[in-house]
Amino acid sequence: MFSLQTIFGKGDKFYGLLEQSADAARESAKALHELVTQSNHAPIMAAFAAARAREKALAGQISEELVNTFVTALDREDIEALNSALYKIPKSVEKFAERYEIVVSRLAGVDFGQRALVLARATEVVADMIGELRKGLRIDRVKKLQDRLQTLESEGDRMLLAPYRTLYIENNDAMRAMLAKDLFELLEKAIDKCRDVGNIVYSIVLKNS
Repeated sequence: MFSLQTIFGKGDKFYGLLEQSADAARESAKALHELVTQSNHAPIMAAFAAARAREKALAGQISEELVNTFVTALDREDIEALNSALYKIPKSVEKFAERYEIVVSRLAGVDFGQRALVLARATEVVADMIGELRKGLRIDRVKKLQDRLQTLESEGDRMLLAPYRTLYIENNDAMRAMLAKDLFELLEKAIDKCRDVGNIVYSIVLKNS
């Protein structure tokens, strides 16, 4: 097994940056759940903006550190892939929030809360998986977390059936159905981005254990 001190090159700076990036993704998912379950959206939209700005800054810093760090035991492509995948989670969440704010008046009664909660839980697992890189390459622990992500993704997929049935069969408002479908798909993409991070972390552990 490689030394944990050298997994990301000199010191643990990449551990900290990636953990902060995962935390920003987790905060954005938490804000999304609040957005679809609470009535006062102004402070929540501010939280989205802050998380997104933080993620952009961290992604840039990680890229810069990769340029300035000449020796890494881990393939640079893996670090870049992880950085990119983490960056896409709050980006997907922000897209949902922006569109939701525009069309929410047309979607009264459509429940996005349960699926948003699945996303929030998925980002918690992502944060745990990123934390495992610092703690050590424990394949059993990472595999359990990866399985948890897969379970959450399947749970989110099952949740789509009931609202789709209601929107398409029991409702004659085609525009409402289309708007809801677009937002549900954005939530699905955000959960998929969490899965992508999990896949990358798992592959890193496999290669270095």
